[in-house]
Amino acid sequence: MNDNSPTMEVKVFAPFKTYFEGQALSLSGVNDTGPFDVLPHHKNFMSLLKPTTPIVVRAAGKEDFKMEISRGVMHVSADNVTVFLDV
Repeated sequence: MNDNSPTMEVKVFAPFKTYFEGQALSLSGVNDTGPFDVLPHHKNFMSLLKPTTPIVVRAAGKEDFKMEISRGVMHVSADNVTVFLDV
């Protein structure tokens, strides 16, 4: 991966804690239709996340951020991905 790889701003948080915030190359999750990936320039998208499944955020030069969720909603708009969790 080079330094010119497109990125998107990702924030994963619950009411009282932010778990991840920063630039990312991709985010993977699972909804009722199955696993999916969100990459930079993704179309606008909103989805409930499937309980007891992981989300994975990949950022350049960092270890993957992985977290199993209980309930969550993901919103994607203009290279901004927000994951609201109820953990």
